[in-house]
This record gives sequence, structure tokens and C-alpha cells, in this order.
Amino acid sequence: MTTQLRATFVGLLLVAAVLVAAVTVTRHDSTGSTDQTGMAAPVHSGIATPVRVGPYVALGDSYTSGPRIPAQTGRPAGCDRSDHNYPAHVADQLDLRPSDIRDVSCSGATLADLTTPQSTKQGTNPAQLSAISRSTRLVTLGIGGNDIGFSDMITRCVTMGTAFKVLDRAKDMSSHDSPCRESYTDNGIDSAEKRIAGLGAKYTSTLRDIRRRAPEARIYVVGYPAILPAGTTGCGRRLPLAPGDITYLRDKENELNTMLKDQALSTGATYVDTYEASRGHDACAAESTRWIEPIVPSNPAAAVHPNARGQRGMAKEVLRAIRAAG
Repeated sequence: MTTQLRATFVGLLLVAAVLVAAVTVTRHDSTGSTDQTGMAAPVHSGIATPVRVGPYVALGDSYTSGPRIPAQTGRPAGCDRSDHNYPAHVADQLDLRPSDIRDVSCSGATLADLTTPQSTKQGTNPAQLSAISRSTRLVTLGIGGNDIGFSDMITRCVTMGTAFKVLDRAKDMSSHDSPCRESYTDNGIDSAEKRIAGLGAKYTSTLRDIRRRAPEARIYVVGYPAILPAGTTGCGRRLPLAPGDITYLRDKENELNTMLKDQALSTGATYVDTYEASRGHDACAAESTRWIEPIVPSNPAAAVHPNARGQRGMAKEVLRAIRAAG
């Protein structure tokens, strides 16, 4: 191996290590960051509050909890909850009393963590469904990405994308512009697609469990916002991906959101589409307009996760769904 090639591969290994630390930080890391976003506080939308809209219970993973968005609050600290995440905005704009909001979302949460305690490096989060009771009137559920290993997929695809861009300079790689997709496909079977399909029955069971615990609650399943832009151009160093893998990851997110929508509708819950509203505000958008931060965030937020602007945008869609329901 030449000195140049040896240096290239060492560099790739370092990139992979950084990406693993950055993208998976939401499983256990809590920085307690208090940096300010410089953004104005949310203004009440004028939405008429339905009769007995609370108590409200917010369930979910890191896209709900808001890791690294100031100010981090709640217990355990390892759940990385922000007081400016979308549940906080929803509760504020519905004029709920502090005693009528229970945000039990937690970074790294899967469906299993809804019914069993979740351990973090900074404490244990009780089973999220334990926060629900017969008096609960509003539930939001934003979860599923960790069940299909989406953070790991992004880490792998970005690492392979970095390698692709280096090797592409040396030889023609146009016939293999989706190295990550190829790594998830065996004999024509897409393992990510298989995991999404297998999650459907578990999601249905979860929604029925919520209904059983809170028979009078309105249940809203919150989908994931757009992480990647349309097309195959990517966003360079912000989120280095091979052209075909941009499409692949975008397709997998859309498949996940479609599954969430189908399960919500089949159980009488309401699906909240945050994807359409976030188009053009993905991780490749300008710093001043994006909802999702890239690998190296420039706004206070975890890598490849919603920032404060994104959480406000998601809250707006939840509130829109609540208003439409009357």
C-alpha cells in the first residue's frame, strides 16, 4: 500500500469514528448546553383550545425530546429533553398548566421503551406509557426511527459516501453510486425495508395499548421531518453521501412515515405529517432556514436532528392537526 493510499484509509477511519460519535450521541449523551439560539420565543397562535385538551402526555424518541436544544431540562438528564421541543410549544400554545403536561420522551427510545424502563448514562427513564392514565386527553407519539436503526444507517451511508467521493477521483465509480444501498441489500432483499414492514404490527399494538389506557384521549402520531433534499446533489461536506444513497435514505424515511400513517389511520389515531412542511428545510438547507442540522451542527442541536426552528415547525403541524380535529 502506497503512503498516499495508507493516509487516505487512515483518514476514512477517523471520519467514521467522528460520525459514529456525532450521529449516535442522542442515545445517551447530554451536554446540558445552554447556548442561545437567538430566536424569538413562540407566539400564541390563537388556536381555540378544545374542551379538556389536557392532561397531555408526549411520548417519543430524540426527534421529540430535542437533544442539545437549550435549555435541557427534566429527568433523567440522559433523555436529553429540551424545554423548547415541540411538546413544550404545543402545551404552551394550548395554555396547558404545568401539571397538565407530561413529557416522557427520551433519546434513543424504541417501541420497547414505551412499556419497559430505558437506561441511559444519566439515569433511567420509566416506561413511557406509565405516564398515561384514564384522565389523559391528549397524546403525541413520535417514535420508530431507532427501531429500524435509522441513525446507524445514516452513519454507515455517510462513512461510505466519504469513501466513495475519495475513490471516485481515482477511477470511474458511476456504476456503483449507491454503496450504502448495496450494503443493505442481499439477493434483492432490502433489510431496512424488511424492518420497516415488520414494525407495523408492533406499532398497531402500541396504539391500541395507548387507547386502552386512555380511552378518551386524542392520539396523534407524529411523522419525521425531511432530512435530505430532493434530487441527488447532496450537500457536500455537511452530509457527504454517494448520489444514489441520497435517494435511498430519502426513500427509507418516506417508507417509515408511510408505515406510521397507515398504522395511525388503522387504529383511529391522527397522523401528523411534518415532512411536507419541512421540504426545503432539510440538513442541506441554509443555516438560517434549515430545520435539521447536518453532521457538524451550526445551530444548537444534535447532529442530523431538528434544531429549535425544526421543533417549532413540528409543533405548528401538531397544532394544525388538533385544530382540524375540532
